[in-house]
Amino acid sequence: MTYYSLNNNSHTATFKEAVIAGIAPDKGLYFPKQITPLPDSFFKNITNLSKEEIAFNAIHQFVADEIPNQRLREILANVLDFDFPIVPIENNVATLELFHGPTMAFKDVGARFMANCLGYFYEGNNEEVTVLVATSGDTGGAVANGFLGVKGVRVVILYPSGKVSAIQEKQLTTLGQNITAIEVNGVFDDCQRMVKTAFLDKEITNVRKLTSANSINVARWLPQLLYYLFAYKQAKEQGNEIVFSVPSGNFGNICAGMVAQKLGMPVKHFVAATNVNDVVPQYMASKGKYSPKPSTATISNAMDVGDPSNFIRIQQLYGNAFETLSKSLSSYSFTDQETKAAMKKIYEETGYVADPHGAVGYLGLKKFQETNPNTYGIFLETAHPVKFLPVVKETLDIEPEIPPQIMKVMNGKKEAIAITTYEELKSYLLKS
Repeated sequence: MTYYSLNNNSHTATFKEAVIAGIAPDKGLYFPKQITPLPDSFFKNITNLSKEEIAFNAIHQFVADEIPNQRLREILANVLDFDFPIVPIENNVATLELFHGPTMAFKDVGARFMANCLGYFYEGNNEEVTVLVATSGDTGGAVANGFLGVKGVRVVILYPSGKVSAIQEKQLTTLGQNITAIEVNGVFDDCQRMVKTAFLDKEITNVRKLTSANSINVARWLPQLLYYLFAYKQAKEQGNEIVFSVPSGNFGNICAGMVAQKLGMPVKHFVAATNVNDVVPQYMASKGKYSPKPSTATISNAMDVGDPSNFIRIQQLYGNAFETLSKSLSSYSFTDQETKAAMKKIYEETGYVADPHGAVGYLGLKKFQETNPNTYGIFLETAHPVKFLPVVKETLDIEPEIPPQIMKVMNGKKEAIAITTYEELKSYLLKS
């Protein structure tokens, strides 16, 4: 598989080169040169396939010639060793729970897949690579856990001070070993900007090999398509057309779902549900005017993104044609007050505890179903509600039991390097 830069398609790379580089030399995101649909028989017989078989068939074309088949199967078995259940909520509404992995967030799939791929690429190689990543919440913990102890890989995670939950901060600041946390005096967009700047800074890249584990990296982004296929397997017999509502921040997750659609997965529509960081809802409402803006802090912090990196990939998937995209995508934004009201409604009517991000996904789905009632809607529950304990306690007046995956980091000592400017990050990368 050849990948090309979305800034300039003359910049091409293999899967291995794209994973190690993270971003193209011209600052563009890598994108697969072609996406070949899977045969109809794959979707007809999907209920008879295991998670690993579904994953192998779906991801194989994207890594072909770079990872041997047997090794790819081993990687997928390691990555997918937990469940992805669909839980019915109400009539024609269900949630896809993506929080049963080691850090209890959907990003465990992409982070572990990328870690396994880099581990394979650097076997027997004395060269070291630095994974430089920005997080608005769950990426940091998933990346830290996925790469912990991986030989030849150092991880540097930038996160906005005071704008991730206490548990999320513990997950990325307490592990030590080859993991370093950088606490940035700013917002997520500042962290992401610093990361992108570092990749283009030759003073750094001349002495240190960098890659990123944000969803800008193809090995972090593409594996997310798998759990849409797992959901389709479970929902196939429902009869109604399927709609996915995805709480969206940097838009890598929903973009991966759209890749699954391009592979032939029968799905009627996608809903990008956002908090008040509504760049994409405004883009859809204005019929194609994209106007990024500074992000605003909310209770669904992983979605506090004012310039979502992956939206350019979504545009590319649909030929950069707004009319074509609008047939597959709707997007709505919701306030913190609406989010809390949804959490309360879901809990009082069904007993289900949704986290703030899942609640935004629920709201987006219900909004779409107002005019499309005969659909089977699946909203993504992207993180365990315990990771947002203060909001859950305040809103629902309950205290969910803390799972063992979280308990093991709660007593860890926070270790983070505080910075404010890019020059401070640069100094650390050059000296460390």
